[in-house]
Formats: sequence, structure tokens, C-alpha cells
Amino acid sequence: MLKIKRVYEEESQQDGKRYLVDGVWPRGVKKEDLDHDEWYRELSPSSELRKWFNHDAGKWDEFRKKYFKELDGHEDLLRDIKEDSDGHNVTLLYGAKDEEHNQAVAIKEYIEKM
Repeated sequence: MLKIKRVYEEESQQDGKRYLVDGVWPRGVKKEDLDHDEWYRELSPSSELRKWFNHDAGKWDEFRKKYFKELDGHEDLLRDIKEDSDGHNVTLLYGAKDEEHNQAVAIKEYIEKM
């Protein structure tokens, strides 16, 4: 099962494998304090797309379309994450305040459509 969670939320045994999908390390979190299995920086949106989106919920649909095109270049890695989540818990970690409009939500949707 594929889940998403803010890095600031308490870790749980139900998380399974934990993959950070932010391009930059989350503010206020020490690297040694974040329990995660992998940091997939390459799955974060490009700087241009991230700056354009600027966490504007009104741009969410267009952001997803553009971001999915970027994710097309990482299908092998995303397929690996999907396979990890088949029958096991996998949690995508992110740092954004908006829990509904962020790259982890989009990645989860992309993987589920694969």
C-alpha cells in the first residue's frame, strides 16, 4: 500500500519503507533524525515547475499535467516504488505544509495509474 506523510509527523511501524521525495532537505529536520530508507531527489519537480506552481492550489491541475510529463523520465524508479508497495506499506515523505497539493500526492497518483 502506498501512503504519503509529512516528514514532521511521527514515524509509525505502519509506514513500511520510507522514501523522501523532496528536492531539498526539509527545514528544521536533522538528517540523522529522519528515519528514511531513500532520498529520491530526482523525483522532485524541476526548479522551474516548482517556482511556477508556488503551492498555488488554483494551479494544481496544470501542475500535475506538467509534473507527470517530468515523471515520465523516471518510470523505472517509479516502477520500483510501485513494486515495493505491492503487498507492503511504502510511505512517500514530503515537507510541504499543504497536505493536498504537493509532489508526494502527485507521485502517488502517478504510480497508482501505472
